[in-house]
Amino acid sequence: MKSKLIGREEAVEQVRNWKAAGKRVVFSNGCFDILHAGHVQYLAAARNLGDVLIIGLNSDSSVRSIKGALRPVCCERDRAAVLSALEAVDAVTLFGEDTPEILIGTLLPDILVKGEDWPVERIAGAKAVLENGGAVLTMPLLEKRSTTGIIETILQRYGCGTDLGKD
Repeated sequence: MKSKLIGREEAVEQVRNWKAAGKRVVFSNGCFDILHAGHVQYLAAARNLGDVLIIGLNSDSSVRSIKGALRPVCCERDRAAVLSALEAVDAVTLFGEDTPEILIGTLLPDILVKGEDWPVERIAGAKAVLENGGAVLTMPLLEKRSTTGIIETILQRYGCGTDLGKD
């Protein structure tokens, strides 16, 4: 399996090339700590909005910063490898900040997508995309599917308990 993980400079160049070729570039982001059916459905739907899908993946330090010391469960290289295996995903690039705002402002995708649990006005990078003629969309989520929920189910079954952060 070929990794689709690329550095930020390569991502900028790739997006530029896709746009020059007339392709509609879709961007989404997240931690994707334990990939589940909700992620797969969401990413396939996002990809169908354009010609290519690039994912901004939170680095390990970024995930810890926003979700707590016990996360991520899977390291960034493993999370990138799993995302790379998905047909819907064309490229993955890491970001170390708490939000992908800087990355999105640099890439300027045609379409920025997040789950419907995010109001458009709170989506990082939305302003830059809209100001540059792009669209910001939210997608429905598969109910009761989350990494946090999966981890909590495992802990409950084995009699453990901890605060795992929001997913």
